[in-house]
Formats: sequence, structure tokens, C-alpha cells
Amino acid sequence: MDTYKEKTPLLSDADIKRILLRLAHQVLEKNTHAEQLVFIGIQTRGVYLAQRLQKIVKELEGIEIPLGILDITLYRDDLTTVSEVPLVKETKIPCDLKNRIVILIDDVLFTGRTIRAALDEIMDFGRPHRIELLVLIDRGHRELPIRADFVGKNIPTAKNELVEIRLKEIDGKDEAVILRKKR
Repeated sequence: MDTYKEKTPLLSDADIKRILLRLAHQVLEKNTHAEQLVFIGIQTRGVYLAQRLQKIVKELEGIEIPLGILDITLYRDDLTTVSEVPLVKETKIPCDLKNRIVILIDDVLFTGRTIRAALDEIMDFGRPHRIELLVLIDRGHRELPIRADFVGKNIPTAKNELVEIRLKEIDGKDEAVILRKKR
């Protein structure tokens, strides 16, 4: 297994709060009929970001956006290389997706393969009116023609680097850092 060392801090707790507030405003500005929205977070950190965005929208507009959870493990195109016995987490879609606007939420957009798998899985639950992608960080290096509609921050990275998002809910603090592979 590759080992990495921390190279560069990217986002602080305050940066992440500010970015999520901006992203919530952008989603509401683009989607004037908020009652059609459904937030779906991709396991694991995308779920926590979706919960935070749901809370921000409720504070701003007084509207509680339905919140779904998506585990794309069984939809991955590299499932056999991930693990002999992959850990499957919860998937929960809170409502009928027909004619809804799905805001698919993830922490980092990289090759696009996670999003492709998520799109496949969402379509198994119904045909939404539209699906929009929101990511905290877009680090480039796309392998598929996928782009985010809402981006917190674009961070150019090298292929031998990782962007790691740390969230209070699971990591004890909010921050984003670049990790570089040890030689």
C-alpha cells in the first residue's frame, strides 16, 4: 500500500464554512424552485457535506431539502481491484426522484469514475428531471467527460498527490490538505 505525507494545507475550518455557504447560495440561485431539489451525498464525506448544505438552506430559506445517501461501491468499474470483500455502506433515497432536481454531492472530483458510478445508481431509483454535481474540491485529471456544476475550489494537483478532506463528523476537525506519495 502506498504511503503519503502531508504536503500542503488547502482549506481551514473557516474556509470550508465559507465555501459551503457560497455553494448553498449558488444552488438556490440556479434552482429557483427549491421544493424540487433533493440533495444526495456520496458516502462518506459527501453525505456530511450534504447534511451541512441541507442545514444552511433551511437557515436561509426555511425549506428542508430531502437528503439521500448513496453508496456507489457495487457500481464501481474497478470493484475487483478495490477488495475481495468490499465494505458496502447504506444507500437511502428519501423520495421519488421523478421530476426532481438532484444535487449530487461529493468531497473531491478527480477522474470522474465515482460520479459515473453514482449516476448509474441514481438512474436505478428513477429518472430525475435533472442531476447537478456539487463538489468541495475539483482537482482535475478527468478520465471521463464529467464536470461539476458547483465547485467550492479548483485545486490543480499532480498525479502522485491526493487531496484529503477531513470533516469534524469523522476526523475530529475540518480541513483539506494535499498529500504527496512518499518515495
